[in-house]
Amino acid sequence: MSKIRIAILYGGRSVEHGVSINSARNIFQYIDKNRFEPIPIGIALNGAWYKTEGVNKEIEKGEPLTLKLNPAARAFTTSTGQSFSVDLVFPVLHGTDGEDGSIQGLLKAMDMPMVGTGVGGSAMSMSKLVAKRLLKEAGLPVNRFLVSYFSDSKQYSFEEIVCEIGLPFMVKASNLGSSVGVSKVKTKADFETAVKDSYQYDDCILFEEFIAGREIECAILGNDPAEASLPGEIIISKHYEFYTFDAKYVDGDAVAIEVPAKLDTTIAERIRQVSIKAYQALNCEDFSRVDLFLTPDGKVYVNEINTIPGFTNSSMFPMMWKERGISFTDLISKLADLALTRYAKSKRVDRNFQSALKF
Repeated sequence: MSKIRIAILYGGRSVEHGVSINSARNIFQYIDKNRFEPIPIGIALNGAWYKTEGVNKEIEKGEPLTLKLNPAARAFTTSTGQSFSVDLVFPVLHGTDGEDGSIQGLLKAMDMPMVGTGVGGSAMSMSKLVAKRLLKEAGLPVNRFLVSYFSDSKQYSFEEIVCEIGLPFMVKASNLGSSVGVSKVKTKADFETAVKDSYQYDDCILFEEFIAGREIECAILGNDPAEASLPGEIIISKHYEFYTFDAKYVDGDAVAIEVPAKLDTTIAERIRQVSIKAYQALNCEDFSRVDLFLTPDGKVYVNEINTIPGFTNSSMFPMMWKERGISFTDLISKLADLALTRYAKSKRVDRNFQSALKF
């Protein structure tokens, strides 16, 4: 049997560009090369695509690529005129223009099989505002929040926010990940700086009720049905006010990870069920990681969903499945199989409507 040609998309026009490179490097290293032929495609910070030798940060040293705009004969072409096709695309892109439905829309328009959540689910999950509204509508527990836009003629005052959701509170850019554009506000002096930082990265920001609780994560895998891992826990050093970008990716001593988390069986099962319902409410596909809070009195809150969770050496998603007996290599294979099965099923839908309309 010929190998499945899988394009690994990485980099991207995002503040999480570097995190994407680290995730893709691991996938390229651990993918089953007896089954798959991985083809790394890097997206530079300016949005240009390149075929690269392996996965590396010097994306622009690769061969520039163009994409043939014909779903019936889709192919990439290098600057030297060499064309190649792929059987599957694995977007390992975190954040803007990669996890928000943008790349997913391009791939869908070109009828390219793709690992992960499609256009709608990606866009809904990426927007913290839309996700919270839909989760709340689905009856799932989320913390209190207020929303503001850069174009608003009247911005919320510190006093108004404290009155509505209490103190301390979080300020977040709505459409980013990895805790970029996120601040914890404890005093009025913190407020202006926090708002300025969030607006630097987005036109929409959220003010969220601060939940004093444990940071819990749950990995979801599959479609019909979706399966939840046992929850894991991120235990953050007291030197950090919350789970910041540096705590996640820079400071190796910032967190301790427990997989599985030390939880009562009943609470762990409740977290698993809430996570699956959140995954389904946001129309996620193939895989996602659900981030939650657990308060000392046993309340569970859904914080957010990551449709392309990290695959770095410190990432929880592969760790939680490893605890369930699924190796990194087998996990990648499962994701590819899920995507190809889902793509085959999608062909059942007819796109051609016969009518008497004349045009």
